[in-house]
Amino acid sequence: MRDYWLSKLFFDLQIPAAAAEYRANRAAVLDRYPLKPALRAAVQADDVAALAPLTNPYLLRFYFLVAGMSEAEFLKRIRAGGPRGARSAQG
Repeated sequence: MRDYWLSKLFFDLQIPAAAAEYRANRAAVLDRYPLKPALRAAVQADDVAALAPLTNPYLLRFYFLVAGMSEAEFLKRIRAGGPRGARSAQG
């Protein structure tokens, strides 16, 4: 199941000014989105596996590039992910 607010966050970060603000102060930007605590923790921990089932794969990839994760690291984490992530962030 997709999470609307997570997807909205990732979509909004396509705006260069929003992405710069996010890189400068993640907490302030995250405060604008009513994410469930476990989901917010997954975002803050850069938990690719937990976030992958909850949003569009293109938004997910773009988000992690905006957040500063290298393409190689993202691919490594997405390949290592599994169903564990889907359950952990939804709570």
